[in-house]
Amino acid sequence: MISSRYRLVFFDVDSTVVTIEGIDALAGANPDVARLTEAAMNGRISLDEVYARRLEMIRPSRADVDALARRYLESLTPGAEETIARLREGGAQVHLVTAGIAQAITPLAERFAIPARAVHAVALRFSPAGDYEDFDRRSPLARGGGKELVVRDVRARSKGKAAFIGDGVSDLEAKAAVELFVGYGGVRVRAKVKENADLWVEGPLTNVLPHLLERT
Repeated sequence: MISSRYRLVFFDVDSTVVTIEGIDALAGANPDVARLTEAAMNGRISLDEVYARRLEMIRPSRADVDALARRYLESLTPGAEETIARLREGGAQVHLVTAGIAQAITPLAERFAIPARAVHAVALRFSPAGDYEDFDRRSPLARGGGKELVVRDVRARSKGKAAFIGDGVSDLEAKAAVELFVGYGGVRVRAKVKENADLWVEGPLTNVLPHLLERT
């Protein structure tokens, strides 16, 4: 019988369970947004400085976000579905923790059979006509250190060991809140994450499974 070594397994979304960065996909060919994203994910600029700025530059409509949701479903990282399914079969509670847009993440979570309570993302607010108005400024995920806060909050309500899998510096900030932080370089290799992760994995996402599952 195969079981999970970790009761809680947290996954980042962009460049981890999907091969795209959602905010860059929304921005289209705008190179300024892509540069800000890359700087934030590599730790050269804080998330606090870029989050609102990028959304104001793009001002995505509800239709744009719906299109992003469809693109997420078309951009799964190789092995993502199998990885999450096997962890859940092994008894792990799988959570998605992302600074991405909640309305675009929801269909992805449903594809993975992850319940809504285990999806942590940033909701946008739209006008009745579907125009962008703002984002949930109370969300810790729109700020530096937010993923660590979310993980600690979840762990305060659930017993057992935890692991986090992600590609960016904002994910690495959660390292102190888990027993195992896995840096994932199957989509993008970020030097700071590779150097500081407990474990570094490239290739299909299923390559994390030998470190998370055990035969009992």
